[in-house]
Amino acid sequence: MIRRHNPRRLLAAIALVLVATCTGLHAEHYMPHIWLGGRAGMTMSRMTFSPSVPQKWIMGSEGTVTFRYSEEKVFGVIAELGWTQRGWSENFGEDNPLRYERQLTYLKLPVLSHIYFGSPRFKGFVNLGPEIAFLLGSKISANFDYEHPATSPDWPSRTRRTEQLTADIKNKFDYGITAGLGMEFYLQPRHSIVLEARFYYGLGNIFPASKADTFGASRNMTVNVTLGYNFRLK
Repeated sequence: MIRRHNPRRLLAAIALVLVATCTGLHAEHYMPHIWLGGRAGMTMSRMTFSPSVPQKWIMGSEGTVTFRYSEEKVFGVIAELGWTQRGWSENFGEDNPLRYERQLTYLKLPVLSHIYFGSPRFKGFVNLGPEIAFLLGSKISANFDYEHPATSPDWPSRTRRTEQLTADIKNKFDYGITAGLGMEFYLQPRHSIVLEARFYYGLGNIFPASKADTFGASRNMTVNVTLGYNFRLK
C-alpha cells in the first residue's frame, strides 16, 4: 500500500520557522547588509517514482539572480529567481544500447534562511528553506520508438513499466525543500565569490497521483553545484 502524507504541512512549518527566526533577529538591531548577485552551474536529477522505475541521473544546468539580506551577526535571508533543469534518464542496463531521457525546465523561486560563520575574508554557510517552481518546457530524447517500446528488439522486459515514457505532465507547479552547503570568498568588502552544493527534494507530483492513477508518487529530486558572484549594495 502506498503511504500518503501531506507535504504542504511540512513546507508550511519550514516557512513559519524561517519567518519567526528572521523577525526575532531583526529585533536585535544588527547592521544589515544587502547583496545582489548571480550564480550558475550544473544539475544532476532523477525522480522519486512509486511504483519504482529503473533510472539514472540526468545532467542539466541552472542559473539564478540572487538577493541576500544578511544581519551582521550570523543570519540572513536569500531569495532567488532563475531556471533549473530536472528530469530523469531510464536505466536499461550496462550492455543495453537503448537510451531515453526526459528533461524538465523550470522557473524557480527559493526563499532560504542563510546561516554563516567564519572570518572577514572567508565564510562557510548553510542554506535551508522552501522552493516553488513552474514548468516551462519538457524535452524527450530517445533512440527508439518510446511510444511503442516493446517493438524494439533490445527492450529489456515485457513487464517493465512504460507509462512514464509518454505520460503528459499534468502538474506544472512544483514545490519542495532545498538545503545547501557552501563557502564564500571575499575579494573585497563589497565583492565575493560563492561556491555552493544544494539538494532539492520535491513534494509535488508531476503526474496525477490518485488511487486510480499509475503512480502514487512522481517527485523531482535534484543535486546542483554552482559558482556565483555577489556585490554588496549596502
